[in-house]
Amino acid sequence: MPSRARWYLLALAVAAADYASKLAVLASLAPGESRALAPFFNLVLVFNRGAAFSFLAGADGWQTLLFAAIAVVAAIVVSALIHRNPEKRLFCGGLALILGGALGNLHDRLVYGKVVDFLDFHAAGWHWPAFNVADSAITLGAGILIVESFLHDRQAGDEKRGG
Repeated sequence: MPSRARWYLLALAVAAADYASKLAVLASLAPGESRALAPFFNLVLVFNRGAAFSFLAGADGWQTLLFAAIAVVAAIVVSALIHRNPEKRLFCGGLALILGGALGNLHDRLVYGKVVDFLDFHAAGWHWPAFNVADSAITLGAGILIVESFLHDRQAGDEKRGG
């Protein structure tokens, strides 16, 4: 398999998992309905018109187009980075997770005008904002890129020192 293809397949797998999980939740829960699965975790069907942590969720609808455009630009940039660096496994793995997550949430914005969120973690009466598989992939991908940047900086420093 060409080295670039594996990264795009990973992104496609993330987007497919996100899509399938959202379809299952949409078929199982009514908007606002919550189903406890553990003392710290619920499934809950909520819709987010905004971005992370419901940023701009209360706007008049223009934000949907803005966030969709941002997702398209991000997908293009991330794809270009993958295309240029296919052998950087950790880097491209992180980018592929971000790409798949961006495509998953872009689908929601284009089809529903909002993002479907359903994972609800909570403790001692405090709830983390609901999120989805795409959000998880984006967060994990960003974390991988942060780790990779430290590893890259360390390797560059070792090369400068001759080790």
